[in-house]
Amino acid sequence: MAYIGSVKTQTAAARMKPDISSLISFLDHDPQPAIVMDTEYNVLAANVAYRRQFSGPNDDTPVGRKCYAVSHHYSQPCEKSGEDCPMATARHTKSAYRVLHIHYTPRGQEHVDVELVPILGDHGEIVAYVEKLSTVKSASVQASKNGLVGSSKAFNDALAQLNRVAPTELPVLLLGESGTGKELFARAVHEASPRKRAPFVVVDCSGLTDTLFESELFGYEKGAFTGAQVAKPGLVETAKGGTLFLDEIGDVPLSMQVKLLRLLEAGTYRRVGSVETRQADFRLVAATHKPLEKMIESGEFRADLYYRICVFPIELPALRTRAADIPTLVQSLLKRGSGPLGMQYEIDDDAMQALVNYPWPGNIRELKNAVDRARLFADEGHIRLEHLPPNLQHGKPVHTPAGSAPQPTPAGKGIRARRLSATELLAMLNEFEGSRKALAEHLGISERTLYRKLEQTTQGKT
Repeated sequence: MAYIGSVKTQTAAARMKPDISSLISFLDHDPQPAIVMDTEYNVLAANVAYRRQFSGPNDDTPVGRKCYAVSHHYSQPCEKSGEDCPMATARHTKSAYRVLHIHYTPRGQEHVDVELVPILGDHGEIVAYVEKLSTVKSASVQASKNGLVGSSKAFNDALAQLNRVAPTELPVLLLGESGTGKELFARAVHEASPRKRAPFVVVDCSGLTDTLFESELFGYEKGAFTGAQVAKPGLVETAKGGTLFLDEIGDVPLSMQVKLLRLLEAGTYRRVGSVETRQADFRLVAATHKPLEKMIESGEFRADLYYRICVFPIELPALRTRAADIPTLVQSLLKRGSGPLGMQYEIDDDAMQALVNYPWPGNIRELKNAVDRARLFADEGHIRLEHLPPNLQHGKPVHTPAGSAPQPTPAGKGIRARRLSATELLAMLNEFEGSRKALAEHLGISERTLYRKLEQTTQGKT
């Protein structure tokens, strides 16, 4: 463990009770990053795993510093800065508390799963806390070439639920409007589960007839029907040991729902044209944009199937409720696509502002289409307002889903740079731990735009 140096080490150690000292020694052999804190937010020790993952190349120790200053760069406790502070909750409940936070790390800001456990003294009083941390690999705070991206509260709430259920075998039901990224979330559940080395199999339930759905899902034997010249395994068999993702499960034909229910309850199935019962082995993730409960009332969806799949529902946020994520999503989409000869793209402030202000009835799918279109018109690699679809230029959606009136755009990092004063921009530059390129991504602007703003700031033009 790393301790406070010289005299401070002896003072801190002297204050520790024998059980705390033993705990610190034990944690040093734990492969999971962990720190020990006193009741005043001071970090008393950090184990080897923590130093390896979070201390950086200069081996910056958190010992002797406030936990909120290390993880969030705050000058006051998390609960006074609008965060869900695990210590504040554990102090009242005297029990463990787990929360998803965004921490500063040597790699930039990252999602971190935080579990804090209070250590009680002989009389039931809290004498210290142990905080264990796990970096969430399934999502990125910064622009990324793959996976989930976001840092808004709405996104983090959904990610926190995903992170809790992924290591289990519970069925997951992803709800929300079309285009919110359900397949990416389903894949993230799979990749964070013990089944991640086995197949992730997608079943698109929309548009499948009864017979086609059954043969696709369960497979068929040779001669089972006209054209079945050879036996074919179904997607259930293909997903053995892995995850079966039933996309748009609300579209499963009513006559097939009873067979799907039998598969989920008994874990067995039969190929079309066979009497042999086969054993299934998969973890179920389902998704739909349809109101299944209303479909139950109208007789379009079986109630027993609904209760079988709705063990752990996760509501995915519409893009208009996480507008602060739009700049990072745009930068991610630009990274994931490519122009002629691998051209790198930048986006103008006015174009980014239009994207942030737009209500996005088609959610991330519509955003991707807009970015792909703009890329085609940006011959020099610089996306301007006129390169966006006409409806985005005027802020008028072509179609708005029922019950989804546009919401006011929350202040977010994508528009923050344009509202910063000269003093604030310079202060952020001094406080930000990372390159100017990383700061530009954090603000949702191009690196060139950041340099221009800094130049204007030093010349007194902002």
